[in-house]
Amino acid sequence: MKISKVTPLVMGTPWRNITFVRVDTDEGLIGYGEARAVNRTDSVNGYLSEAVPRYVLGEDPFNIEGLVHRMFREDYARAGETTMTGIALIEMACWDIIGKSVGQPVYRLLGGAVREKVKAYANGWYTVERTPEEFHKAAKQVIARGYQALKFDPFGAGLYELTTREKHKAIELVEAVRAAVGPDVEIMIEMHGRFNPPTAIEMAHELAQFKPSWFEEPVPPENLPALKKVAQAIAPLGIPIATGERLHTIHEYRELFELQSADIVQPDLSHFGGILNTKKLAACADAYYMLIAPHNVGGPVSTAAALHLGACTSNFKILEYFNDFADPHVKKVATGLPEVVDGYFSLPSGPGLGVIVDEDAIREYPRQNIHFNLFTEDWHKREAKIA
Repeated sequence: MKISKVTPLVMGTPWRNITFVRVDTDEGLIGYGEARAVNRTDSVNGYLSEAVPRYVLGEDPFNIEGLVHRMFREDYARAGETTMTGIALIEMACWDIIGKSVGQPVYRLLGGAVREKVKAYANGWYTVERTPEEFHKAAKQVIARGYQALKFDPFGAGLYELTTREKHKAIELVEAVRAAVGPDVEIMIEMHGRFNPPTAIEMAHELAQFKPSWFEEPVPPENLPALKKVAQAIAPLGIPIATGERLHTIHEYRELFELQSADIVQPDLSHFGGILNTKKLAACADAYYMLIAPHNVGGPVSTAAALHLGACTSNFKILEYFNDFADPHVKKVATGLPEVVDGYFSLPSGPGLGVIVDEDAIREYPRQNIHFNLFTEDWHKREAKIA
């Protein structure tokens, strides 16, 4: 079996363009990959236009290890977000093809299931006015849908520091959400790499009273010793640090592991070279007793890929999910992805990734001209289209 054609398809939403890739083989089997490349759609598709004829066409989709290795090494450049996203798109599609070829779900080809269901947490639910009353009501709606965990960023457009008023407002928002969901629901506090270490440490201490399950990306991702400074300062609180969505290779993670500057790793498999690369990372994390909770801001294909990883990875904690609360048309473009029921996904059951993609539905929602900027006011409303 050989790969005969690769076709990108881009679907738009008000704040994210989602790139699907269809991979055809000469035996008629088709596989799909998918990624949300934030503000980088052209870059990823430009990379694919060069890499596909160079590395992908004519290759056996079963040879994932060799294919990924060549795409990573043979351009003689440091692989970053764009390259690793392009690799992930192809890699996911190859697993989809392999699973369909042998009639098995992907997780059964990666060691088999270690759990019967995968816990989910909601994101994208707080597209409301930034007041305690509105956040309280929105959080109630998340719980009404059966979720037992949710994440949010209460910090507005903050960068490095916050004014005293903004600090108080963030505390009020977290207090309102905790009051809405009760003591048993997990809340995760997203910091989006906003802060310098002193501000991150201060806010962690202020918010510890609300018992968050983690503080996420408290400082920008480029300086892991700064992250260690934060982790050491808040370790007595007993609240984990989670990070990793903007680390794109296992070599970037090496320093994080050596410094032990986080407790939970959050690779986005659609920006990390795909399923197998992320499973390898999970094994490295396990050596440091770290859990893995993948970043997941994509649609049904990348969510399915993450579920297969969760099914077969022993130190997998929980999976992020947007599509019950943001852009409902995203769920329309594929069937077969399990719904979140009582806070959990069941495992995918079909062969390959287990989802059937409707390309006509993707074309109904053309690419949008957007700039999603988390450092502007009201970014959380996820209305990033540029007129």
